[in-house]
Amino acid sequence: MLNLLLTAIGGAFGAAARHGVNAAMAASGRRMSFATLAVNVLGSFAAGWLAGRFSRPGAASDDSLRCFLLVGFLGAFTTFSAFSVEAAGFWREGKIAWLAASAASNCLLSLAAALAGGRLAWQGGT
Repeated sequence: MLNLLLTAIGGAFGAAARHGVNAAMAASGRRMSFATLAVNVLGSFAAGWLAGRFSRPGAASDDSLRCFLLVGFLGAFTTFSAFSVEAAGFWREGKIAWLAASAASNCLLSLAAALAGGRLAWQGGT
């Protein structure tokens, strides 16, 4: 139950941070896509770094910190970070075909879902 609470609190902070980046970029006159790119790249870096720290041989297992930072904060800040860590794992393991399949399917299916959801909304669907 504690990890669920920590995930929720981390998510609240991550969502607030994401909003802050979006607001700052919008105030500067930059397009919102740059805010998304910024949080995705920053979140991916942070997730990779944290995942690496948590998985080091002899590293203390701190599930509460992992839930707060990786699942909660970065999960709300950007979900692209999770995809990037998984893809980096395929790269490190030499599973290049899996990396290509993962990258293509994540990008294409996410785009297709966004288009489908937008189409449904534009047509007045519920």
